[in-house]
Amino acid sequence: MLADFEIKQLAIEKGMIEPFDEKSVGKVISFGLSSYGYDYRISDEFLVPDPSYKEALDPKNTSEYLFTEKKSKELIIRANSFILAKSLEYFRIPRDILGISFGKSTLARSGIFVNVTPLEPEWEGYLTISIANLSPYPVKLYAFEGIGQLVFLKAENLCEVSYKDKKGKYQAQKKIIVSKVK
Repeated sequence: MLADFEIKQLAIEKGMIEPFDEKSVGKVISFGLSSYGYDYRISDEFLVPDPSYKEALDPKNTSEYLFTEKKSKELIIRANSFILAKSLEYFRIPRDILGISFGKSTLARSGIFVNVTPLEPEWEGYLTISIANLSPYPVKLYAFEGIGQLVFLKAENLCEVSYKDKKGKYQAQKKIIVSKVK
């Protein structure tokens, strides 16, 4: 696992995290560098599912038209629903690093579950974040505040095939991308 000074070095020298906040910022849902990770934020861009849609969602063929684009500093997630969001930070993961994301405990205590798949070696882009409200109540989210923490693991040996090598379908994403199969 990478320590704070190693994450800072990769962020500054390799552009692994942009923008990068060296100190954990409080008085909001915290973000920035922590002891062994980085607390990332959500931007003000969201995809909200249409509640009138009654068919099963197909992860192999999800239509962007099932979602409404929202840009806002605050967003209410309906009870027992979810949204897709975009990270504020852009990530460039080195070939010898793997990032694993966890939700913030402050949000979990309000019923919010944050899911991001691992950040694979040589993946880059803005994260598409699935945020589920598991509570029976609507929950408010705040743009530009912390949503999750990334922990970075350093490999002892380089992988044979990175995300970039296999030309992954979510490589260099600039916006929120719904699920798809190549």
